[in-house]
Amino acid sequence: MQEVEVDPRVRQQLASLPSVSAVLAHPSLDGVPHALAVEAARAAISSLRSRLLGGDKVDLEGVFKDSARRANLARKRRLRRVINATGVVLHTNLGRAALAPEVVEAVVEVARGYANVEMHLEGGQRGGRLEGVSDPMRRATGAEAAIAVNNNAAAVLLALTSLARGREVIVSRGELVEIGGSFRVPDVISAGGAKLVEVGTTNRTRASDFADAITDDTAVLLRVHPSNFRQVGFVQRPERADLVEVAAQYGVPLVEDLGSGLIGPPPVAGMGLDEERVELALQAGVDLVCFSGDKLLGGPQAGIIAGKAELVRKLRKHALYRALRLDKLGLVALEATLRMVAEGRAAELPTHRMLGASLDSLRAAAVDLSDRISGSTVEADHGVTGGGALPGRGLPTWVVVLPDSGCDRLLHALRMGTPAVVARVADNKVRLDPRTLLEGEASEVAEAIRAARLQCAPTG
Repeated sequence: MQEVEVDPRVRQQLASLPSVSAVLAHPSLDGVPHALAVEAARAAISSLRSRLLGGDKVDLEGVFKDSARRANLARKRRLRRVINATGVVLHTNLGRAALAPEVVEAVVEVARGYANVEMHLEGGQRGGRLEGVSDPMRRATGAEAAIAVNNNAAAVLLALTSLARGREVIVSRGELVEIGGSFRVPDVISAGGAKLVEVGTTNRTRASDFADAITDDTAVLLRVHPSNFRQVGFVQRPERADLVEVAAQYGVPLVEDLGSGLIGPPPVAGMGLDEERVELALQAGVDLVCFSGDKLLGGPQAGIIAGKAELVRKLRKHALYRALRLDKLGLVALEATLRMVAEGRAAELPTHRMLGASLDSLRAAAVDLSDRISGSTVEADHGVTGGGALPGRGLPTWVVVLPDSGCDRLLHALRMGTPAVVARVADNKVRLDPRTLLEGEASEVAEAIRAARLQCAPTG
């Protein structure tokens, strides 16, 4: 193999690269755990060597600063607190719903040590781990029974696997959607071992199409909320009441994947959210309703299945349930959230408060934030709910607009700060929406902007 010729000056610089031992002895790595320091030093030296061979002009002393940077980055938790200044209430990339303070307190209390996950404290005997969830769910929705698993996709999978494995599930073609991270309705049906039966057309399906397709092998009629997918024009979707009638006539359970899962009064008045409400689906006669805990319910990530006790009991006894169940932290967070809803305090949940915020209050919050950030202005804007909830329904808002050039550098500096701040860009301007700021975060955002501007300021 022919040897690559290296410029003598580059060869000299390569020979002058500090050793790993020399980098480890530098004060910039004082206090860093040895294994992390070695890894950071090796990576920094390797990067510098590659840049030299690539013809870049480099400062050999920069290897110490780069090693410290890499080590500090490695010491940070991958999952850490982020301030959401995007205005997207259920931001999937940021963990969707923010939890209420009393829910957080409940999680912290249980996380400190042991908890009676499966024990009745009064008698000391073994108890059910879902009692804290099912009781407030029954009070809030009128369901006969309810269970919870780790997300809504798992809830649908458990329902179809338990009720329809090896048999047919009838679904409208217009509801065979893909949602979020490749959640495809046909794939979930097949993963549960059921046979998909499509009825109707892409844009028009009637309840009679379901009735005509029912056979002795039919196990479930499935109604799917389209989430962030919308059809307009010449379309028709079976009414819930009509499908309930068909299901009752043929003795086949009707399962509805309701997606967002709103319980109780909607946080945004006048937006026609009855289709999203769990209790109305149950009152209409749907046998099982599956929905998310971390969307319009405003709680932790979870998938909830509520409905007829006989069917819920069958799901609970299925072997798949154990693989999908919630841990103690998810259980206590969900229980605390559901208790707030059952007690008529849903408006205190951050998700509901953010969605229901008035334009006047948002403008006042934007003005307050702008007063803390030099050169900023306040403008009217529109946000979104996010998380596939309330698609096509914009959220009028007021935002703080920054005049800074170099949006990408500023956004990066904000994301890498402590705490990290995530904003959005429109019309080549960084915009901060106070709708999604929690109590006390406005001052932190203002300080983060000042720090990011210093970091992005030109040197020399």
